[in-house]
Amino acid sequence: MIIDAHHHLWRPERGYAWLDAPELTAIRRPFTPADLTIELTAAGVTGTVLVEGGRCHPDEAAEFLGHAADTASILAVVAWLDVADDDVPATVEWYRRLRGGEFLAGVRSQVQGEADPDYLDRPDVRRGLAALATAGLAFDLVIRADQLPAAARAARAVPQLRFVLDHLGKPRIDEGAAGLRSWRGPLAALAANPNVTAKLSGLVTEAGPDWSPDDLRPFVEVAIAEFGAERLMFGSDWPVCLLRSDYPGVLRALTAALPPLSARERHEILAGTAVRTYRLAPRVAHLVPAQPA
Repeated sequence: MIIDAHHHLWRPERGYAWLDAPELTAIRRPFTPADLTIELTAAGVTGTVLVEGGRCHPDEAAEFLGHAADTASILAVVAWLDVADDDVPATVEWYRRLRGGEFLAGVRSQVQGEADPDYLDRPDVRRGLAALATAGLAFDLVIRADQLPAAARAARAVPQLRFVLDHLGKPRIDEGAAGLRSWRGPLAALAANPNVTAKLSGLVTEAGPDWSPDDLRPFVEVAIAEFGAERLMFGSDWPVCLLRSDYPGVLRALTAALPPLSARERHEILAGTAVRTYRLAPRVAHLVPAQPA
């Protein structure tokens, strides 16, 4: 079984302003559940976690939960939510009342868009994080490398919340050894918190245009050393990954970048950690692993 713990869907005309950047022309088009199903079949991926895509509007949550209700391979949704909002619990309860609300496994705020590297230290943000813990949801951290220290402090301050680091905190893989040095210390501080898991996702887009698995390997090895396989999970970051690789290519690159692991450790990264973190066990029990076309 392979679980893709991080992918997106979108229709640009519905309000994804970030896709207007000239360098994103290749992915400025609709990506639908039908498109996803084709990719999963080709790559032999069993199921997925659908993550908010930067629209930053609750209508996207309603759309995505509906996709989960209608699409067997979408096992859970990480919806957008403003964690600094005055009434986080009310938004969570509204999401849960929507069609497909039972698929809500976590939420995400676009923290990477906040100029303040200490945004996660704000009292209103901490209040929202505590409310998410009470609601039993995970909180995905989409952050820059310079925001890792604040994330570590937030994880210590709200130990009952499951934090999920997206894209390993976006290390500068394109800077090679220099990028590794500046990132590994803050990553280790975050990983020291047992309530934090991380996604081996989004790495190909942080590498240079002529990347290879060799460029990813030092960063993957550090992540495994700090988190252990039982707190790491695979994510394709499709369709953003298409800027550097097709869907099967991302999965091949990750497996090529992994150091020698036991069968149990590989299972943790490819499925087990995602199942535990997003509480997918009731949904994966009936699934038959997909076979590559």
